[in-house]
Amino acid sequence: MNLTYSLHKITDKNNCPFSEAEYSKFKFGDDALAEKFANELFEGFIQKHEALILAHDEIVILPSPYLAIPTASNYLSFHFKARMNEFLYTHNKKALAESKIYRNQTYTTDYGNLDFNDRVKLIANDTYYIDSNYISNKLCLFMDDIKITGSHEHIVKKILDQHGVQGQFVFIYFAELINKDIHPNIENYYNYFYVKDVESLSHIINGASFVFNTRTVKYILKLDHQDLVTLLAQVATNRQQELFRLAVSNNYHTINDYRDNLEYINKSLTNIKTNNYGYQFTEGSARNA
Repeated sequence: MNLTYSLHKITDKNNCPFSEAEYSKFKFGDDALAEKFANELFEGFIQKHEALILAHDEIVILPSPYLAIPTASNYLSFHFKARMNEFLYTHNKKALAESKIYRNQTYTTDYGNLDFNDRVKLIANDTYYIDSNYISNKLCLFMDDIKITGSHEHIVKKILDQHGVQGQFVFIYFAELINKDIHPNIENYYNYFYVKDVESLSHIINGASFVFNTRTVKYILKLDHQDLVTLLAQVATNRQQELFRLAVSNNYHTINDYRDNLEYINKSLTNIKTNNYGYQFTEGSARNA
């Protein structure tokens, strides 16, 4: 069984059914909005599919594929899982199990401007791994924040088929593009509705509910040098350290488009440490170190 559920249906490019500004902030790491969206998504989903959930004892939730840095939808999935477990508790049912599709991303292109065929070509070059034995013969809830062309769902279904996974699969989205006359690049309109420069991004990063995700890390690593310098000047050292460590954990230091900025961040952190021991730190010394 394959089932798709989406809370919001996008039918008119001039009349968005959710707050574009909130969505953009969510996509760049506002975890409070991830929790808000997850609560709304859970309420809509359980109202329609309560019987399906209660009919199963073995349910697995899987966020969108990633390697080491969670995607925005991973945080959506985390909060959705918390709400679902509360619901299952009240019905004396087992809590959700959790699994993951590992993904080694091979590109730096922002696919938010691409159509279905170009998206599939782009992401098909990535390598994926799923624990097919663990999820087989269970009800699997695949979470993502938005469905535009269906390319990611297509890839996930292909992975399941290649691994011979048997079970019931439900694809759950916060929003879905229904009107196919609307160009898929509307996704980037939503993604960058609020985040248009380093000032707006630093406002999110410095917020109390910020968490790094894949999109935010990649965005920073592709900034022009001066924009990177401006952003780092507005971000606390511990955040910069977290950024660096996450980027390395995702092997971004092996990707040409990210290497220079990551090297600069590392040198800046080294100079900050030196400065803390009594040496003078200047932006120029970080560049030339």
